[in-house]
Amino acid sequence: MQNRDKANLSEFRIFETDEFIKKLDKLSKSESSFVRRKLDIYAYPQIRSEPFYGKNIKQLKGYSPETWRYRIGSYRIFYVVDSVEQIIYMLTIDARKDAYRK
Repeated sequence: MQNRDKANLSEFRIFETDEFIKKLDKLSKSESSFVRRKLDIYAYPQIRSEPFYGKNIKQLKGYSPETWRYRIGSYRIFYVVDSVEQIIYMLTIDARKDAYRK
């Protein structure tokens, strides 16, 4: 039991920002359901334990603060990591075609 508690202490917490929730709500019902299912089953467990490494994770260049993206199908989830507080802030979600436009 004690090892399990230590594992939970080393995991990051996830905070969904208002913008992230609004963007998720703007998706069609089927797209929103698809993304939410992938977040809950695959993305959040992986990001909680290792937010910097994974096959769908990439650090974006030229962003301050350091910003990361997680790929879910044709969608990109953008987040920042507070390593001191061990919190991951989910910033926004965009379709790939719109995600990298400035």
